[in-house]
Amino acid sequence: MKKNRTTTRGRGFAARAGAWSASHRWSALGVWLLFVVLAMGLGSATGRVDVRQSSMLRGETGQAARIVEDAGIDEPATETVLVQARSGRGGSRDPGFRATVEQVMEAVRATGAVTHVTSPYTTGTISKDGRSALVRFDMRGDADTAGDRVTSVLKAVGKVRGDHPDLRVEEIGAASMSKAYDDAYGRDFHRAEYSAVPVALGILLIAFGAVVAALLPVALALTAIVATMGLMGLVSHLQPMSDTANSVMLLVGLAVGVDYCLFYLRREREEREAGRDAGTALMIAAATSGRAVMVSGVTVCVAMAGLLFTGIADFQAMGLASLMVVAVAVVGSVTVLPALLSLLGERVENGRVPFLHPEKRRTRRPVGEGSRVWRKVLGVVLAKPAVSLVAAAGALFVIASPALGMKTQQLTLDQEFGDRLPIVATYRHVNAAFPGGSEPAQVVVRAHDVAAPEVTAAIEDFRRRAVSSGASGGPVDVVVHREQNVAVLTVPLVGGSDLDEAGHSLDVLRDDVRPATLGRTAGVEAPVTGQVAGSKDFNDQLAGSVAPVLAFVVVFAFLLMLLSFRSLTLAITSILLNLLSVGAAYGTLVAVFQHGWGASLVGAEGVGAIVAWLPLFLFVILFGLSMDYHVFVVSRIKEARTRGLSTKDAITRGVVTTAGVVTGAAAIMVAVFAIFGTLSMQSMKQMGVGLAAAVLIDATVIRGVLLPAVMALLGERNWYLPRWLRWLPDLDHDVIALAPDQEPSPDVAVPARG
Repeated sequence: MKKNRTTTRGRGFAARAGAWSASHRWSALGVWLLFVVLAMGLGSATGRVDVRQSSMLRGETGQAARIVEDAGIDEPATETVLVQARSGRGGSRDPGFRATVEQVMEAVRATGAVTHVTSPYTTGTISKDGRSALVRFDMRGDADTAGDRVTSVLKAVGKVRGDHPDLRVEEIGAASMSKAYDDAYGRDFHRAEYSAVPVALGILLIAFGAVVAALLPVALALTAIVATMGLMGLVSHLQPMSDTANSVMLLVGLAVGVDYCLFYLRREREEREAGRDAGTALMIAAATSGRAVMVSGVTVCVAMAGLLFTGIADFQAMGLASLMVVAVAVVGSVTVLPALLSLLGERVENGRVPFLHPEKRRTRRPVGEGSRVWRKVLGVVLAKPAVSLVAAAGALFVIASPALGMKTQQLTLDQEFGDRLPIVATYRHVNAAFPGGSEPAQVVVRAHDVAAPEVTAAIEDFRRRAVSSGASGGPVDVVVHREQNVAVLTVPLVGGSDLDEAGHSLDVLRDDVRPATLGRTAGVEAPVTGQVAGSKDFNDQLAGSVAPVLAFVVVFAFLLMLLSFRSLTLAITSILLNLLSVGAAYGTLVAVFQHGWGASLVGAEGVGAIVAWLPLFLFVILFGLSMDYHVFVVSRIKEARTRGLSTKDAITRGVVTTAGVVTGAAAIMVAVFAIFGTLSMQSMKQMGVGLAAAVLIDATVIRGVLLPAVMALLGERNWYLPRWLRWLPDLDHDVIALAPDQEPSPDVAVPARG
């Protein structure tokens, strides 16, 4: 009987990398471990440079930060203690109230952690109804680390509060808010990090039924993350990094790292179950899934690179960190994984869990058998592709429709945390008594001589008009830094935590009050900054960067699909399906977090808006991650088509044989992202829900219904490439050309090269 032999058509990088790693497994493992250790060691040795405030934005907020930084002014972290009568009786004129104010001032001074303690009776920070007063002071030392030193002050204020139950004595400010935020952020991410790995491992254990096979993807993902953390330290000296970038890197790294290994490992396992020897199974996995991982990884990296065009330092840091972890995960998947599989051999099945996969197949199973459930679903889709297309696309358009009314903004403290943190109640109390007092605008005035009569007169005129115009309820405080020729005006905005009303007050300051006062003085710069101003400047800059980022991501993803599959039709289809998936994610976000439909299920009541940075971030992340499944499924379909199957049979073969791995990969991503949907911070909750919804939709409706329906309707036009594009290089040379009816013999192998 003539023996069949597996061959390759000019093996590409993925196949060559797999062959080399399998032949030099200890070298491959050694190089990888050395890379991880060196990257982490060098990153720790050089330290990490964090994003500076002045580089965050280009608008007035950034201009104000640069003036302060250039002048060398160390602005302290300012704290405020609210003393408020709980009932209509008592108030600032009451002796007991005044004594409590004095006790607060003495208590915070006694900590030794504060300076410039001021009395409300001196500064006039007493509410119009006389029931509330504000004691203000500055934290000693660096403002950026004041949150680490504010605990003693909070305890001192808490003791005074305990002595006066008839009064409300509460502290809020830059340091206390930073501590509350960092504590919540830290708890959230520790919980997410501790939960994500066990969840991913549990799903992999169910998918593989063997401990060793389940551990491999997690181990490789974690080493990729560790290496990238070190690289972030090195790269931060060119592009500063941030804590947000680190968190996003962990999220993306775990998702794609596990997914890529899962794709590779499942294909190798599938080929062995079909009766092929270990060497041949590994080479087939390298040439097929390895290639799909590389194409997918490059596409994800290109999508992440789109964030570099925003001009926003935080986004640039997130994009670069995500790009690096994906690149490292790809390299690990196509080099280290083949070495590990070659080294372990059949031992990859060690640690089997009896009740998960009790019947280990002893007979050869056809490679194309695949999932019976998805075979039935696909039978219905392919029987009536037009109906399936209309039904699925219609449903997704309905889900996406709320996105047309999306409202974005930077979330206020009460929107971010709801009633979960005590400081939120303080924030509301201060804003009710002193509208805008907890988040005032700041006007940073720089002049050749800040003490010159005309500059002093302009500042005083600004203070009066800010109140008379209705933009501020006052008082407007001024701190003059004579040596640096800089003055900082603190202006409470009418509207307080209502960002729409506070935004109108900001516009009055910027467009009316400033031009009529400081704007008339020669040689004076006076950018207006603060929380509300920062939100507005961020939204303006983000709006300006949306078009170039979207164009970059879509165009380059299209080109990569065109090169990878040499089909104009498939490239266009992939872009349209991904856009529909992103739209559905947007619609889900708006429905839940803005309109409140089902918000109680995820603890998102009363948010009313989408955090400003999320839509663009989601677009880039989802467009990249969606390519994981698309490339994997379409590669398998084209592989079957290359073997001579009809388009319809190739669709069936490609979808049903990838259904298991796509389902497993999606389950891991959805589970990891869903963990973020349970966190206390609304911005993280929105990110988690948006990502989980999009991946779930993408892996089921898009890849299981819409993709096969569209391809079935297109038929042979799926493979259309115009004559004028046939000069494009053929990157589809890694596919193993095994005919579907071939039954491999035990000695089938791919000769190693190099």
